[in-house]
Amino acid sequence: MFQKPLPTDHSKVARDAFLCVLAAACFTGGFAADARRALEFDDLLRAQRLSDPQISPDGKSVAYVITRSDKVENKTDSDIWLVPLAGGEPRQLTASPKHDRHPRWSPDGKWIVFESNRGGAFQLYLIAADGGEARQLTTISTEATQPVWSPDGRNIAFVSAVFPELSEKPFKESDELNKKKLDEREKGKVKARVITRLLYRHWDSSADGAPRDLTPGDRDAIPTSSTFSAGDDFAFSPDGKKLAYTATPTPAREEAWRTNHDIYEVDVDTGERRQITTNPAADAFPRYSNDGKWIAYRAQSRAGFEADRWQLMLYDRATAKTRSLTPDFDSWVETFVWAPNSKTIYFDAEEKAAKPLWSVTIVGNDAHKVVDKAVNGEAALSPDGTTLVFARQTMSRPAEIYRATAGGGDFRPVTRANDALFAGIDMSEPESVSYSGAGGAPIQMWIVKPPGFDPAKAYPLVFWVHGGPQGAFMDAWSYRWNAQLWSAQGYVVAMPNPRGSTGFGQSFVDEISHDWSGKVFEDLMAGLSYLEKQRYVDTKRMAAAGASYGGYMMNWFQGHTDKFKTLVTHCGVFNFWTMHGTTDELWFDEWEHGIPWETPDFDRSSPHRFAANFKTPNLIIHNELDFRVPLSDGLSLFTVLQRKGVPSKLLYFPDEGHWVLKPQNSELWHKTVFEWLAEYLKP
Repeated sequence: MFQKPLPTDHSKVARDAFLCVLAAACFTGGFAADARRALEFDDLLRAQRLSDPQISPDGKSVAYVITRSDKVENKTDSDIWLVPLAGGEPRQLTASPKHDRHPRWSPDGKWIVFESNRGGAFQLYLIAADGGEARQLTTISTEATQPVWSPDGRNIAFVSAVFPELSEKPFKESDELNKKKLDEREKGKVKARVITRLLYRHWDSSADGAPRDLTPGDRDAIPTSSTFSAGDDFAFSPDGKKLAYTATPTPAREEAWRTNHDIYEVDVDTGERRQITTNPAADAFPRYSNDGKWIAYRAQSRAGFEADRWQLMLYDRATAKTRSLTPDFDSWVETFVWAPNSKTIYFDAEEKAAKPLWSVTIVGNDAHKVVDKAVNGEAALSPDGTTLVFARQTMSRPAEIYRATAGGGDFRPVTRANDALFAGIDMSEPESVSYSGAGGAPIQMWIVKPPGFDPAKAYPLVFWVHGGPQGAFMDAWSYRWNAQLWSAQGYVVAMPNPRGSTGFGQSFVDEISHDWSGKVFEDLMAGLSYLEKQRYVDTKRMAAAGASYGGYMMNWFQGHTDKFKTLVTHCGVFNFWTMHGTTDELWFDEWEHGIPWETPDFDRSSPHRFAANFKTPNLIIHNELDFRVPLSDGLSLFTVLQRKGVPSKLLYFPDEGHWVLKPQNSELWHKTVFEWLAEYLKP
């Protein structure tokens, strides 16, 4: 599936979990109720992005992160805020111009540890919960992120990217040598690298007391890809004596085409390690029960398939036996949290374009919904087990922090950071419809109509195809592809969830593998046919747009339909051969299409084979630092269109990866896309 981990150079670097021993503004602008206006691009930047809610040990406060965009400086910055769980005025705890994030309460509730790059590189900082100046906790040359407290408050585990050949040495010596190597790499006139194995690039990135490396050697102590991560992929045992973490047992040279990850446990004092799972597919995100009897974790069943169903597994520490708690739950278990009684687990999982919160007991197979509708996640549970706190978003509102009882009652917002901004904006309510796809299968589709929609008028249509392909258009806010912003340009925006979409059962997900252009194409064309029958759609003014797999489908549309007046391809797959040879995660490509020299029909669904049919005007966007769908695919598509004389334009970002994240780059992206669409869709 097509987030952004640390730079990975497997010729020299591996990530490791470390242990550090401790010694002891809201947006105020608004708009009058009678002056509501359409959503604008700058509103995406004005909106405050709330995430990572963490409940204090006394259950009275919630720490969370607010990220803001600064268009002038072309960056974002993050700060930590506190708000009473019972409701009340939020209070800003940190205020650096960089990123302060990942807040974690000390067990006694007096301190919050967080990661920050306020000093340039990411390090851990400590701040009193009642305020004051933050104190830098680490100065490790290879940076420090993702702090996690031990239950006794004596230790903090964190992640740092180190040179594996130095990881067995004492910290002072290894840190000095790590720094020397990094300085040589940075200051050296020759920037060449000698690479001896795959996963040499990934996505878009080529204390008081000395820390100790608990996972030395040439193995990452967190998943090799964020595809297999659900957050902090390591946790302390309740007695603080053990640390469970996720690592791959796969031989180093095979990591690029294997999905195998297992759960390991390391003794904090002795460093003795043992492997506790042996599943050939992915196991990840270990969490101890409060009574110490169990380790719960997520697991897939099919080796090599990154989009397999994630089940919630339970490992008995006394008997070493494992069983699934969700064998009949037909969706992916994502993040989860134990209840204090060690008998119930709360988790989030998709269901038909929404993401409810669920609970399941250790009896197993008894999952039921706790919080319904919208997209809910990052759940935390109060120490007494009575209150859930979580982030909740919809297609019409960015995430805010909400609360509910453990049974789903007393549901209400804890924050209202974006109320003032959105009070002045007119947006239409997204509509969910269903139609028959290939073989009569029901297909869900979102439709977002322009503000001030008049059913007597016919509007231009923009037809989206989502990425993944194992993903879905959710009832969620987006800062990159925002349906409300596109509809504000005067378009009806349609977002179908065809074969391959998650949240509609695993068999529905499976039906796209080895068939990127078959049933899914029929599903999409059936959705377009549904829309063409709606009186409010102007069938002479229709466009399609997509990114990643959605970009692939734009390229497939080029050779297989003339329904659209124009296409917008963002970082889309064009040639299966070059994709296989340059993408960073071979496991994805080989599961979806096969190994080129072993699979006779490997490229039967590759868009480049149908270039003779290309004739639709096409905007292509591609980014230099995209290693998932590398730049060559976008350049090749543009070359073909130009050589054939098809109206086309290439927007190229040398400083972006798979996504466009910098505010000014995002502004240019939207301006270019909207101008291109207007050229072909506006009267």
